[in-house]
This record gives sequence, C-alpha cells and structure tokens, in this order.
Amino acid sequence: MKRREFVAAIGGALAAGSGLARAQQTRRIPKVGYLWHAGSAIEEQPYFGALQEGFARLGYVDGKSITFEHRFPNEAPTRFKSMAEELVSLNPDVLMGGSISSAYLKSATARIPIVFMFIPDPVGMKLVQSLARPGGNVTGLSNFGRDIAGKRLQLLKDTVPGLSRVAMLINSTQQTARAYVDVTRATALDQLGPAFDAMSKAGMQAVVLAQGGTAFQWRALFPKMALERRLSLCAFSRETFEHGALLSYGPDQVDMIRRSAVFADKIIKGTKPSDIPVEQPSNFELFINLKTAKTLGIAIPQSVLIRATEVIQ
Repeated sequence: MKRREFVAAIGGALAAGSGLARAQQTRRIPKVGYLWHAGSAIEEQPYFGALQEGFARLGYVDGKSITFEHRFPNEAPTRFKSMAEELVSLNPDVLMGGSISSAYLKSATARIPIVFMFIPDPVGMKLVQSLARPGGNVTGLSNFGRDIAGKRLQLLKDTVPGLSRVAMLINSTQQTARAYVDVTRATALDQLGPAFDAMSKAGMQAVVLAQGGTAFQWRALFPKMALERRLSLCAFSRETFEHGALLSYGPDQVDMIRRSAVFADKIIKGTKPSDIPVEQPSNFELFINLKTAKTLGIAIPQSVLIRATEVIQ
C-alpha cells in the first residue's frame, strides 16, 4: 500500500471509530421515575433495595445503563400530587408506584407508561380496562384477590377460640382501602390509638390490617397497640408481620417489587403497557408468631401450624 493510501485508510478508520464513540456516548439512557409512599429510601426498605435488585438482575447498572428519579411524599396527599407532576415533567421512559402513588401518577399523565404494584383492584380503581387487556398507559402487579380477605378471616377463626367479632384497620383517605372494606364489611377507624381503643371497647377479638402504605409505614406500632389491648392482629406480609402480629397471610411483596422491574424492562424495550396483562399473585405466605400467641393465651392448632410458611418461636 502506498503511503498516501495508508494514511487515508488510517484516517478513515479513526473517523469511523470516533463516530462510533460519539454515538455510544450520546446513546440515550432510559430513565425510570418512582413515586414511593414513605419519607425516605431507608423508610421504604426492604422494598427500595428489592427494586434495585430487580433491575440489577436484568443487567441494569444505575447511572450507566439506566437512571432513576425517586420521590418520597411521606404519605402526604399534597406531596403525592406535586411529586407525581414533577416526575411527569422529567419525561421518564417509565413511571412506577405503589398502591396510593399509582393513582396520582395516572392522574398526572395519560401518555407516559406506568407500572403499578400492590394494587388490590386495578379495574375498580379505573387504572386499567381489564386485567388481561389493560389498555391505556398503565399495567402492573396486583396483590389482592377477593378470596384473600376470606382466607385471612378463616385463618383467624381457625386460630382464635370463639372468634366472632373482627375489626379492620384502614386509612379512610386511601382509595385502595375500599376494596378491603367491601369484602370484609369492616368499619373505618381514622386514628391509631382511639381506633384500637374503640375496637377493644366494642368487644372486637381480632384486627385485620388493610393492605397499603399506611399499614407498612406504621408496621412496628400496630402489633404493639393490638397486643396491649389483647387483640389478635392479622397482617398481610412478612414486613407487616415481623414486629409482633399473631399471623400474616398474603403474597410475597418483596418479590413483587423485584418482578415490577420485569414490567418496566419490557416497556423500555418497546412493549406497550396496554399489551402487558396485569399480574395477579399465585403464591402466598402464611406466618405465625407463637410468642405472640402465648402472650394472648392462644394455642395455635396443629392444623394451622402445618400450613405455615414459617413459624416464629
């Protein structure tokens, strides 16, 4: 090869390489906006870590192959609204949220894809048209089947001798609470201390926690307040059980958070949310706390113990 041709070839290769490098540098990194419930990432554990793990399992590296915008409204309605609008203004590829925040995201945009989780009745909340064909810009994972509430009540009945009166503790301002009330026919109570006092004075023997951000945020307090009034508390997840509830029955919510990353990944790669069916829970966990049972003077029947995923001594 002549010197002039050689130099031209090298120059062409360098130019091509430089163009490729610029293309790689300017390649758009997908952005995910997440509207949480609590006031910080620490308060959202173990869910915050589970989300990171879910995306990492799919090969995403924060800051390199994906970016996240997290907002923490601390359960304040005005902050839910303003933070949802703020995330929409950032124009992310996907928005994500839990039981309360998803409704605010839906109100803020009909354009940006949304992945929800922990929604008991996405059709009833008008987030999707149907579970099989969501339509619109929203899809995700439901954590409630209408038979779950009945199974929780049956577990309490099988566990607490002579059980006849059960209360449900809900956040009456939480839109998702309606689904649980419709099933269990419980009375809404607005404040924690007075609520438990009222249940005790009314002769209630057990309390069922309605699923939602409020129950999660106060998960360490509810079992203590129930136990002080000798009320058997039924939680809905490991996270709301482990602070002293008598039992818990529900899907693995940490795994659900991990699974939500799969939905976001599909959308990032081009699938429309309207074409991704809503996922309902199929595996459920039963936890029983024998220490709490002993304090309450309850002997857990063997027929219930053998069904437990885990028994706390």
